[in-house]
Amino acid sequence: MIQLQLFAGTVTWIGAVVIVLAAVAVAILAIRLRQPALALFGLLPVGFGILALAFQVNVADPPVLPAIVALGLAALGILGGNPLTVWVLGRAAKGDVDSGTHGGILVPAETASGAKSATKTQEVLRGGTWIGYLERAAVIGAIVVGHFEIIAAVIAIKGLGRFSELDAPEARERFIIGTLVSMIWAALCGALIVLPAVFSS
Repeated sequence: MIQLQLFAGTVTWIGAVVIVLAAVAVAILAIRLRQPALALFGLLPVGFGILALAFQVNVADPPVLPAIVALGLAALGILGGNPLTVWVLGRAAKGDVDSGTHGGILVPAETASGAKSATKTQEVLRGGTWIGYLERAAVIGAIVVGHFEIIAAVIAIKGLGRFSELDAPEARERFIIGTLVSMIWAALCGALIVLPAVFSS
């Protein structure tokens, strides 16, 4: 009986490893091919994980496999958040915002008098991709170590760092939506790393 439970647990964990690593691979493809809709595949392992927690699925833990799933979820949280955020921002903007050459967006530039120029643009929110990776890594790390105040510090640092660029409504909208999607995704992945241990104890 114990061997059967261990076998069933091993098969379940191998399935989880395959699904999570496949989602990470698809997220990387989504980034490389600039096809953010592919990132929706990442919802699959997160959804399965939430269902497993909701229904309190309890399987035997073979050595190593839970750690591989946890590392895969961390990678999915960090990497998969990029195309997912881009996809949501694309739905929110509906093509109204032009992308800049450095990862930001183009907004009307201010003239010397402080008015918005009708012809000149400036790029704001540059480097958002890399900031997003770091932000998601910090959120997942904060959840794993149980220090949620780190998340508040990340939000404060990001807000202060971007404050001067948030004059344009397009920039504010992109900043708020992008930050929320990115952090919620990272928090979901981080929670799936730690909650199984909480429920099993």
